[in-house]
Amino acid sequence: MRFTFSSAARRLSVALALAAVAALTLTLVASANVAVTIIATDPFTNPTSQHATIVEPDTYSFGSSIVAAAQWGRFTDGGASDIGVSVSTNNGSSWTAQALPGITVYSTPAGPYARISDPSVAYDAAHNVWMVSGLALDASLNGVAVTLSRSTNGGATWNSANNVAVAGAGENFDKNWTVCDNTPTSRFYGSCYTQFDDFGHGNLLKIYFSRDGGLTWKASKTPRVGVIGGQPLTLPNGNVVVPIDNASETALGYTVSTNGGVKFGQAFTITAITSANDPGNIRSGPLPSAEISGDGKIYVVWEDCRFRSGCTQNDLVYTTSTNGTTWSAVQRIPIDTIPSTADYFIPGVAVDKNTSGANIHVAVAYYYYPNVACTFATCQLDVGYISSTNGGTSWSAATQLRGPMTMSWLPNTTQGRMVGDYISTSFDASGLAHPVFAEAYAPPTGDCVTSTPLCDQPLEVTTSGLAAAAGTNVASDPVVFTAQPNPGAAAFHRR
Repeated sequence: MRFTFSSAARRLSVALALAAVAALTLTLVASANVAVTIIATDPFTNPTSQHATIVEPDTYSFGSSIVAAAQWGRFTDGGASDIGVSVSTNNGSSWTAQALPGITVYSTPAGPYARISDPSVAYDAAHNVWMVSGLALDASLNGVAVTLSRSTNGGATWNSANNVAVAGAGENFDKNWTVCDNTPTSRFYGSCYTQFDDFGHGNLLKIYFSRDGGLTWKASKTPRVGVIGGQPLTLPNGNVVVPIDNASETALGYTVSTNGGVKFGQAFTITAITSANDPGNIRSGPLPSAEISGDGKIYVVWEDCRFRSGCTQNDLVYTTSTNGTTWSAVQRIPIDTIPSTADYFIPGVAVDKNTSGANIHVAVAYYYYPNVACTFATCQLDVGYISSTNGGTSWSAATQLRGPMTMSWLPNTTQGRMVGDYISTSFDASGLAHPVFAEAYAPPTGDCVTSTPLCDQPLEVTTSGLAAAAGTNVASDPVVFTAQPNPGAAAFHRR
């Protein structure tokens, strides 16, 4: 089946503050929760964005290093004051943080752009380069460039951003994601790929590739499809697979390149997406989270209501593939039993690259409401974690990492209160998982929007890495809800 095209998609002193951030390793413990370490706080003081707010982290690990990037200083109507990075070079035992230079007018040194959004972390082992891509916005909130910040010394310092792509007339970029091929035996070892979409032309798929550690980029030939939220992956043979939503977030699909990103083939549908609207005015949606094992098994996780009668709430579901073209039936991650009162959303999946075959280790961090029957005033937001040591044949008991949070503590956006359109989990070299997420605390006046002087939403990681655990929880639930076709879904972007 061809992937459905949609022309429309649904649904400071700063230096002193940054010095304090760089040394920050504050451990917090709450009753019945897991100990966490704050690895970044928003240091900016410009009066136009919400402070102190960090949202939407991505992470990547290689060797003993883990790099986390997130939006620092979130604006209500899109983007942030800067992207900040938190770096650990000892498997998560300690962290340093800094804002990236040369991107926005708030960066040090200042860059050319009004705001930045959508951080994505990658590492190029062939060129020994850490990368963070981002979506640059102008003063009119148009996506005018996909930027790339590079570090050649393990994340200690970062170069001012160069551009992957700059928008032309009528173009309006959104939702970038970057990955590099780190398999030494791959035909395209050392190639990197950045996917994004052009909201100005119906969320048109765009992919660029680099062979020189992200210094220069070339456009790939891509099918004319409307998309959002793709997360490229590289197979051991060098093929590039991009799991991605269609522009209306009503189907999950994929496209594959077999020639190092020069050309991507036709986009095809994996499955329809059925998702409930999460209550409480939370900004969320069924964007995919995708990772790959050492032997090339792909896992794609998203929120979906197909296993709930009447689509009353979301589970986390997943599909797998070993070649990027044939995919397993969609399965539910058994965080709880059906029926239940909970609602699960915004997953961040990790797959241990040092595991393979029947012993693949998978970990998923996520947000959830224990009781979906709630409102903005009553919803209680938690962070959870679940894992598998046998590739998803069975799963451990779920763990509450943090919470509860009240919705009014979260920074506001035009699409709801925000912790991020995605969160992230990465396995370190020793096989422990490190979930990284935003957690909000009660502001002085009870509402982040009106609080004086600050909100309080830092970036956190579990203080100790979490082992993937053997478990007995297995889901074999029938599909009980099928979404109705929605051909008239409206154009959509997430910034």
